[in-house]
Amino acid sequence: MAQTARTATGRRSGPVNDFQISQKQRSKSANPTQLRPLSGIHGAAVCSRPRYVPPFSIQSQQKNTVVIDGPIHECAPKTASARGRNPNPKSLRRQQKSMSTYNLGLGINGCTQGGGNDPGRGTLFRMYFDRGDLPIKMEYLCGGDKIGWTVDIDKLDYSLYLPLFFDGLAETKHPYKTYARQGVTDLLLAGGEKIHPVIPQLILPLKNALSTRNLEVMCTTLKIIQQLVMSSDLVGPALVPFYRQLLPMFNAFKVKNLNCGDEIDYAQKNNLNLGDLIDETLQVLELHGGEDAFINIKYMVPTYESCYLN
Repeated sequence: MAQTARTATGRRSGPVNDFQISQKQRSKSANPTQLRPLSGIHGAAVCSRPRYVPPFSIQSQQKNTVVIDGPIHECAPKTASARGRNPNPKSLRRQQKSMSTYNLGLGINGCTQGGGNDPGRGTLFRMYFDRGDLPIKMEYLCGGDKIGWTVDIDKLDYSLYLPLFFDGLAETKHPYKTYARQGVTDLLLAGGEKIHPVIPQLILPLKNALSTRNLEVMCTTLKIIQQLVMSSDLVGPALVPFYRQLLPMFNAFKVKNLNCGDEIDYAQKNNLNLGDLIDETLQVLELHGGEDAFINIKYMVPTYESCYLN
């Protein structure tokens, strides 16, 4: 049905068809009016909600981001309304608390407090010992426990067994630590020229044992390093390229000495003073390491003074 349309002046124009009305409505729906962004203070556009990103990531350098000090679990939201929602601070605290509890259970943070729960729980030595693959047994004597070898020690493959026993130096529980420490001592005493080719395989177990920060483990490892250096004339120079892996812990604990004042330290017979042991070990490394030993030790431990010059 035709209709008459009024103009802006009030005059009537010609008849308008239904087809023309539908065309106008269709053009409006096809080209909707665009909404202008809301303006804030001084005409600046209002920013969207900030994104929560983990620390030390590329996203933390982007704009409109907030760094969260803790783990962020990337979980897909179940509903569409939860996708743009900010994380609940209480839930983030619970996640951080559960994560720290999980780390303490693994002994990650506990090792720094003098031992942790069990720093040597995942060693390769323990796995071989539990399976019964090591040729050793315990001999219970009146003077103390001693390990016995079921195979002649001169016939052992040092490239296999010596790194295994060095890996057990990080153990803190009996009988693992007893077998590992006495086994290393026996192998070094009977090794001779067999030790030098295995030196590169011993660096990682020694570094792991020193990184436990356990006083007993570190003191035992330092004594083993001294015995290792003096077991053969070729071992000292062979350890010089690996000072960068071994000496950082020396530098960190070099000043850890026992200050008992005017009292008597009756435990000095056990030789568990970490600072003195580090000084003795560095002197042994310099004496048996050749002409390049001192400059490499000085580079990693700046406070060390040469035993030749003083």
